[in-house]
Amino acid sequence: MFEFIKKNIYLIILFIITLSIGFLTFLTFIDKGFIELTDKNLQILLVLNIILLAALFVFIFIEIKTAIKNDIDKDGLTSNKKYITYFGLFTLIPSVLISIFSLFLFSFALEKYFDKKVTTVVNNSYELAKNYVDEIRNKIQSDIVLIAFDTNKSKKFLNDDTNEYRRFLNTQKLIRNVDEIHIIDLNKKLLFTTLRDDQPYIPPVDKALNLVLDDDRPLKIINAPENISAAIMRLQNFEDRFLYVVKYLDKDISKYLTESEEAINFYYTVEEKSTGIKISFAIIYIIVVSVLLFVSISIAIRFSSRFFRSINNLILASTSIGEGNLDTKVPEVKTDKDLEKLNKNFNLMIDKLKNQQEKLIINERHEAWGSLARKLAHEIKNPLTPIQLTIDRLKNKYSSELDKQNSENFRENLKIINNQIKQIEKLVNEFSDFARMPKPILLNNNLVTLIEENINLLNELDKDISINFIHSNEKIFLECDNEQLSRVFLNLIKNSIESIQQKGQNLSNFDKNITIELNDNDSQICMIITDNGIGFGSFNNNIKDLLNPYITTKKNGTGLGLSIVNKIVNDHNGKIEFVPIIDGAKIKITFIK
Repeated sequence: MFEFIKKNIYLIILFIITLSIGFLTFLTFIDKGFIELTDKNLQILLVLNIILLAALFVFIFIEIKTAIKNDIDKDGLTSNKKYITYFGLFTLIPSVLISIFSLFLFSFALEKYFDKKVTTVVNNSYELAKNYVDEIRNKIQSDIVLIAFDTNKSKKFLNDDTNEYRRFLNTQKLIRNVDEIHIIDLNKKLLFTTLRDDQPYIPPVDKALNLVLDDDRPLKIINAPENISAAIMRLQNFEDRFLYVVKYLDKDISKYLTESEEAINFYYTVEEKSTGIKISFAIIYIIVVSVLLFVSISIAIRFSSRFFRSINNLILASTSIGEGNLDTKVPEVKTDKDLEKLNKNFNLMIDKLKNQQEKLIINERHEAWGSLARKLAHEIKNPLTPIQLTIDRLKNKYSSELDKQNSENFRENLKIINNQIKQIEKLVNEFSDFARMPKPILLNNNLVTLIEENINLLNELDKDISINFIHSNEKIFLECDNEQLSRVFLNLIKNSIESIQQKGQNLSNFDKNITIELNDNDSQICMIITDNGIGFGSFNNNIKDLLNPYITTKKNGTGLGLSIVNKIVNDHNGKIEFVPIIDGAKIKITFIK
């Protein structure tokens, strides 16, 4: 999700700006925005909306085109593009239908909103609230006249007695249904009142008092924000005294009146700008639908590329395998777990096919070389015995007849012939061994013991060479033929010793080391032999040729040793690898349990 946002950050910013301008246009049409509702401002906002909407469409088109090019076209699958098209259409068609239906529904609802009955109700509700307030405020004028009349008439009775005034005014308060009655002087000082001592007194404004100084008529005072309706009147029978009466409106009535006025103003504003509101609503809807469509298509492209890329890789790999290339691998890409498992299993299948092919080739090669070795051993061995007998006869017959100098030369030549015959016999024996390789007898053997026995045996060949054996466990068991694997270890370690000795002929002053590592994992046993000898020489680029018969890196080698080793390892469900290193050689053998 974070990667998607980061990748489309500019598009998201453009979407937010476009959507904000769309909402601002809508609010301006209904006169609720911070921009003044004028024709010029509305024209500017609409033009800006069109420009941003066009930019949004262009940006979406470019992003989708780029995504298709990067994630779809490079895979080259027609089905991939087809599914993307279907997915886009399945998203687009319902979105368009819903948009049309929503716009129609909004337009219908807006028309119903301005129905004549609704307009009548709106107007009447405001008039009722206004009339109620006016009635309350007008009534106080008649109330103050009656209170003033009774007060003037009771002048002698009251006689400026505070208690009498309080009782009189409280009676008037109950009879006239008002909330406060005050008698004040020219300075608005409170002379007598119905208020209790803990209640605050709010005097009338100066302007109101000035208006009734020389006028006997009552003056209505309106203070709607504080829900107060009041009146003031001069008392004719008193000198410089005024009657001030206060009536509290319902605490929410002014609020209702204000809200009703705002509502009716809003109602007629919306009615006047209904076409613009529809346009701005359509713009907002198009913006939202466009972005949702882009998101859905982007998800479709991402999903499709993840899915079909794996399918495409499998198709290409299977085609390559069909052509005989078992070095093919299905690239490991991030996709669904099932497809990742399929890719992994496919690669494992390729590895197994490759291993089986290599084993089959090795077996066929060994059978061919074995057949050839048997014939060569037979054909070479037959004349060796007559040759050896003939040499013995020549030695016995002519040694005594020759002078001393010729006799020595004669014996030396015969010795050379004997040595060459022994070399031929050794080669014939190796041919026979290679041809008569028996099937392994598998028993549970401890490889640690087997390797240590061979190390102890080979340590006697060269005391200057240090052989370091590292093993993960004291006992590492494998179902194997003890004699054949012992031959493998003996041959490989001996090769390392001879490689180091051969290097020592040209370079005497260096540390001679052989390291043997044996590790037991859950599914396999791995053995690594590393030495700092002459390495693989000219075979670094064609390392597999070392496994072919009669190929060797040693001066006097026959080239059959590694072929025999490879055959034995292969018969034990193993694999041998030659790894060139900078200073020496590394051989890795892996046995599958």
